[in-house]
This record gives sequence, structure tokens and C-alpha cells, in this order.
Amino acid sequence: MIFDSAGNLYGTTEQGGNTSLCGGNGCGVVFKLSPTSGTWTETVLHAFGAFASDGLQPAAGLVFDAAGNLYGTTPIGGANGVGTVFEVTP
Repeated sequence: MIFDSAGNLYGTTEQGGNTSLCGGNGCGVVFKLSPTSGTWTETVLHAFGAFASDGLQPAAGLVFDAAGNLYGTTPIGGANGVGTVFEVTP
């Protein structure tokens, strides 16, 4: 998990998202949690498995670049089935 300068928390889950995929458990998501008046508001930024060459089940950490793009990896999925590097843009 990683925080941005505004205090939002970003992370991934290996399951969840579209539960009609990946054995009914979902293929994972990238999410953002924003602090709001003592609670957190969740936003799903990407649900994996949305297209044939998409990555599946992200399991590693996330990093930001200077432009605010978020990067991570998946261990499976992708064009050859052996994982992906993904970018989520603001």
C-alpha cells in the first residue's frame, strides 16, 4: 500500500472486482481509499480481467512516478499468461 501527498491510500487485492471471472472470486482490483470526515471512501480504479490480455491477481507493491501515475505488477495474465506491469493514470 502507498499514500499520496493528499493522504489517499492506494492498494491492490488479489481477488474481488468482477466476480464472474477467476473462478467466481474476481481477478483483483487497484483501489483508492480517501479520508472523509473520520471515515474512508473507496474507489475502484481498475478491476483486472476486463480484457483478454489484462493482468490477473496483483500481488506486489505499488509505486508512483513524478506525474502521479501508479505502477504495479501481476504474477499471471497478460498476453503470454506470465504476468504484466500495469499503469493507472490519474
